[in-house]
Amino acid sequence: MTQLLLLGTSGCHLCEQAEEIINACLPDNLGVRIEIIDIAEQDQWQEKYAIRIPVLYHPETQKELGWPFEKTQVIQFINALSHGEVTSY
Repeated sequence: MTQLLLLGTSGCHLCEQAEEIINACLPDNLGVRIEIIDIAEQDQWQEKYAIRIPVLYHPETQKELGWPFEKTQVIQFINALSHGEVTSY
């Protein structure tokens, strides 16, 4: 199973849009688990991502997909991760 983190903050309208886009991709990509992380509650994330959220992050490879992104980009990112092909996004 692929584990991804959606880094954002509560009340962030861009983060809410990103979550909707990602959720729209999940039926097409079974085996993907998304954990929503509020960076305001965790210093290590806040320092790095405070002005870059929302970010879809793969902790195993440390690859990330930064905002703005669309459904096709999320699907490509997830597919590339599952095939070990992600270089940078």
